[in-house]
Amino acid sequence: MASNSLPAKQSGHLNPALSDGTRALNARTLIGRWLNTNPQTQGIIECQIERDSEQFKVTIAGAGHDGPIYWPAAAAEALANLEEEAGQRAFALAAAFDLGFMTAETYIRVNKGVLVIVLFILFHDDSGRSNYVNREFFYRPD
Repeated sequence: MASNSLPAKQSGHLNPALSDGTRALNARTLIGRWLNTNPQTQGIIECQIERDSEQFKVTIAGAGHDGPIYWPAAAAEALANLEEEAGQRAFALAAAFDLGFMTAETYIRVNKGVLVIVLFILFHDDSGRSNYVNREFFYRPD
């Protein structure tokens, strides 16, 4: 009988340095203000990430016809980023935004000094718009 399942690794198979959650990780690379590398974006134009003790807050500004559209700030969950960059363990964040007519799930990480946001949009307003996924890249304006 053929099986359609794939072998899965248990947490016990992970490198012990990767299985201790996010306690030992440094989030400094995420904190701050980030601008989209594409000045013509129709998506997210700016992202602000703050940290107060163990709590993260993400604020996003989207592109609008008459200027930025500021989304309500969202608490973010810290994730251990298992894609190691040059042997460095890293932080990633997951934040969900509810704008009423749509929900947006974001997954945020830094890769080689660039902030990467993967965005999943679901519309709830019967507008007929297609739900979508997008990935955008950001730099520090410093």
